[in-house]
Amino acid sequence: MARPEDSAWAVSVAQVASRPGQSSPVDADFPAPSGIGDAIVGVTEGEPIHVNGAFDSIVDGLVFHAHITAPVHAECTRCLKPLQHDWGTDVTAFFPYSYKEDETDDDTDIIAGEEESEDTYPLSPDGCFADLEALLRDTFAESLPLQPLCQPDCKGLCPQCGINLNEHPEHKHDTTDIRFAALAGLKEQLERETKDR
Repeated sequence: MARPEDSAWAVSVAQVASRPGQSSPVDADFPAPSGIGDAIVGVTEGEPIHVNGAFDSIVDGLVFHAHITAPVHAECTRCLKPLQHDWGTDVTAFFPYSYKEDETDDDTDIIAGEEESEDTYPLSPDGCFADLEALLRDTFAESLPLQPLCQPDCKGLCPQCGINLNEHPEHKHDTTDIRFAALAGLKEQLERETKDR
């Protein structure tokens, strides 16, 4: 069984987990995990995903506040124009403390993450590493738009010949000349595909 600290998304929180009242910043790039495209459309495996935030130790656990940013490649839902932009979202997660009695003395060791619930994300048993991959899949996926648009008022394509109405707002489809209009739309589409390569 793989250990959380072996994950590419593992973050050391040893000092925070052992010292209530402390804070530990996180400002790093992580590779998009395998199969990410199934959960987050437009994010490619291996591309850098930036996480900027901090773990804050409170009385009963660790609170993680962060901003996650990822490069998204998609198509406009209406005009099929390729989109490439950074999409970001703010996330918050809670990692509970559990208290482990030491048999040799009365001291209590604070360990984060042993008692997991549906609202938390896994830490290794010794409380040293947090694996943030589940946090990415759960919260970041929910924040991405299912139907991205290249612009808020995108007019899309002409339903009869496929000409982009954003680039040709004056276009009025002439039903008496469908053949030439369709060829114009096909030419524009081929030019767009060639430019994207």
